[in-house]
Amino acid sequence: MSDRPFEAAAHIPVLAEEVLTWLAVKPGGTYVDATFGRGGHSRLILDRLDAGGRLLAFDRDPAAARAAAVLMGDEERFEFVQAAFSQLAAELGTRGLAGAVDGLLLDIGVSSPQLDDATRGFSFQREGPLDMRMDPESGPSAADWINGAREQEIADVIYQYGEERFSRRIARAIVTRRKQRRFETTTDLAEVIARAVPRREGRIHPATRSFQAIRIFINHELEELRAVLVDAIDVLAPGGRLLVISFHSLEDRIVKNFMRDEARAENPRLRIAARLVRAQHEEARCNPRARSARLRVAERLA
Repeated sequence: MSDRPFEAAAHIPVLAEEVLTWLAVKPGGTYVDATFGRGGHSRLILDRLDAGGRLLAFDRDPAAARAAAVLMGDEERFEFVQAAFSQLAAELGTRGLAGAVDGLLLDIGVSSPQLDDATRGFSFQREGPLDMRMDPESGPSAADWINGAREQEIADVIYQYGEERFSRRIARAIVTRRKQRRFETTTDLAEVIARAVPRREGRIHPATRSFQAIRIFINHELEELRAVLVDAIDVLAPGGRLLVISFHSLEDRIVKNFMRDEARAENPRLRIAARLVRAQHEEARCNPRARSARLRVAERLA
């Protein structure tokens, strides 16, 4: 794993202006960046806080913890917590911040530095170990699962989390190949998947949806997202904003339905503060990752 501390300097946070606009940062407020990554959004928020403001950042990736230690140094207004979404409410509760957060930001999915680091195994663009864990020190790797799961389970995961219509063909090809030798690398798996898919769709690599599905499954990403959305209501102060950036339809659908249902409930706890926000043309042109970014905003009601 790369431990170059200033990788974050080149990292461009998506929808930066839109996040600051809708977060409506109060100089003395308390904010949470629940997906620190390499600190892009956190630094923007800190720039808006005065000496009385406070920012807590969460991330389960040890590399994010190292980046935070270097980037933020002894910044007194900042605290980093290495934890998953599902631990956020408990961690804030121990700090006396339940119901006191003025803004909570979630930037869902894998970060650019994680994709760019071949040793993490998130991408098939470069050969690396088939890992895909957000926290490499916790739980089974993608290789562990791929080499041991039943064919039906593999097909179900690829279909459910990747919306891949050729999931059964892909699962059959994976099981057939692993009888000869184990899957160990990202490129090895990608090549088997590519051969199993009968036709490409435009410029999309045939393994794209399958890799997305396996990553989401290995890291329990949808379960973590659902948990933090529910907890967000309890940690936000009245008038506090919940901002969620997603990049895939599965995550966006969960966020959209949650905010809508809470806003339409008999005793609503949230109101929709903005229509779906997308990247402006210039940002989408300069930062390819921003093209699929979707930002949804809700506000906690008293």
